[in-house]
Amino acid sequence: MKSTFTAILFLFSSMLAFSQKAQVLSPDGKLKLNVSLETGKPIYSVTYNDKLMLENSPLGLITNEGDFSKNMSFVESTTGTINKSYEQEKIKKSSINYEANSLKFTIENADKKQISVVFQVSNNDIAFRYELPVWGETMACIVEKEITGFKFPSNTTTFLSSMMKSMTGFARTAPSYESGYTSDSDMETNTSEDGYVFPGLFHVGDNGWVLVSETGVSSLYCASHLSKYNDGIYSVEFPNINNNNGFGSTGAQIGLPGITPWRTITVGKTLKPIVETTIPYSVVEPLYEASQDYKYGRGSWSWIVWQDNSMNYEDQVKYIDLAAAMNFEYILIDAWWDKNIGYDRMKELIQYAKSKGVDVLLWYNSNGSSNDAFQTPINKMNTSIARKKEMKWLKEAGVKGLKVDFFGGDKQETMRLYEDILSDANDYGLMIIFHGATLPRGWERMYPNFVGSEAVIASEMLIFTQDARNKESFYASLHPFIRNSVASMEFGGVLLNKFLNKGNEKGQKRLTTDAFQLATSVLFQNPVQMFGLTPNNLEDVPTFELDFMRNVPTTWDETVFIDGYPGKYSVVARRLDQKWYIAGVNAEETAKKIKLKLPMLADVKATIYNDDKSRNTFMDEVKISKKGEISITIQPNGGFVLTK
Repeated sequence: MKSTFTAILFLFSSMLAFSQKAQVLSPDGKLKLNVSLETGKPIYSVTYNDKLMLENSPLGLITNEGDFSKNMSFVESTTGTINKSYEQEKIKKSSINYEANSLKFTIENADKKQISVVFQVSNNDIAFRYELPVWGETMACIVEKEITGFKFPSNTTTFLSSMMKSMTGFARTAPSYESGYTSDSDMETNTSEDGYVFPGLFHVGDNGWVLVSETGVSSLYCASHLSKYNDGIYSVEFPNINNNNGFGSTGAQIGLPGITPWRTITVGKTLKPIVETTIPYSVVEPLYEASQDYKYGRGSWSWIVWQDNSMNYEDQVKYIDLAAAMNFEYILIDAWWDKNIGYDRMKELIQYAKSKGVDVLLWYNSNGSSNDAFQTPINKMNTSIARKKEMKWLKEAGVKGLKVDFFGGDKQETMRLYEDILSDANDYGLMIIFHGATLPRGWERMYPNFVGSEAVIASEMLIFTQDARNKESFYASLHPFIRNSVASMEFGGVLLNKFLNKGNEKGQKRLTTDAFQLATSVLFQNPVQMFGLTPNNLEDVPTFELDFMRNVPTTWDETVFIDGYPGKYSVVARRLDQKWYIAGVNAEETAKKIKLKLPMLADVKATIYNDDKSRNTFMDEVKISKKGEISITIQPNGGFVLTK
């Protein structure tokens, strides 16, 4: 019956394809995309369950070889189907089956130069990109501007993070995707001159939800973002010319035939498809093979709480011992290690860590000439010759991965640097985390040794600013629906000091509960997680909390949306093998009682970590009903975890 229904949908799409209008439907028929030419301009619209999600929105590119956004003529459209399965250990789900219907809509300009828009529509996702053929003897072009836009119904509210102004912030390293979010904001009044970062979440009233992003960005293109709201439309916008101190083109240089990255639109009546989407990975492929099996896991990290003064041999020994006591796989040794410890003693430190069953990741500055970041090691990652020499030493010394920082740009020039670092690191068996960096766009699948990026107001800002501490639970309630929905997020969290400094007695008071912190270890997904525990936590934190952290996974076989509303609260379930972790946080000012439906835990006893009315975290055993239901109260700035 299902195959007959799919065949009818496919035939319907094919019939439309003979006209200047075309339609492609998802395999279940609920998601519909229409594309057409209107007075020579290509446009598209989207409905879900026959409810309008995107009104007629513009398509097209402007290149140095011609304008493909107006005065266009229809050539042809063709349809197809896609069905593929793949395994991906590093994302929210380990085994993915991707089914979609496709539409290729080809048009040409007055010079008879053609361009195609290729759409793939699965049950809750749309991915589309532009394909450019060879034009006569023309084998290369510059894409100067993209006209693609997103026109939402007027009652839509937004959940967006502003693009940072170029060459601002610490050491002129912006934009680094570290702006805050607004929630449920009106499109007309929520304006940012520099636009908004991907992804962007939109609530289309009673019709449902839409998440917009991009994927498949490599060295062959620039990264893009959403423009400010202009004439009812958010447009795809290329990097600001001032990125990288003004050096490098803001467009994309491509060879022909060539393609753009995918623009993705995830649609749902509820937030479930938003949280569970795997579209960033389903339309990309690995760009090279892994040189070895990479090991994921947890790590200790002195810099986050003890800061620069901890970058010495003795304190790193303490954090190695902490990692060993917590059964963590790694320690991250941050900036200044080359100056304060030195290369020779670092080899000794690596051997000491190895004797404790702990492997080492080292921090590097990506910068050579694009900003004012001064922390060392510097000038080691920005050129091929220096990078390969350094990575040879790293491999010989037994280092397992790098955290590379301070990129601050989305130009194609910088995308090449990301890819060069990743590719060279794979040759030397090194995993890579990016910090002070752009959003990963399908990189978990494209680059086998990529293990996460920051691209968020992360744990360091909890140390630095009161505003971040005040909004910690607010941002945490957003991430499963937005930032962490489309890519791994290296947050560096789980801070169990009462005061976020080495003394742990006053100043920088943490406002969230211990249960909240435990919950974020599950709520935030990244295959390698550096946690913010400190050596004193072995003595001043309850044993049951430490035992939880000793066993919490960082890779998952399944992720399921349970409940929540962005900016208020969120509850997500994750599974590894047969064990489930259900985690939630509350960003509201009062305690929130919620009734959860957990069919995966029906009629079982589970362990709960939660807070009492005095905000003291406890562990207990609870029984889940035969219907798989349980009521839980989450304290304000609190959280919970259920495990079974």
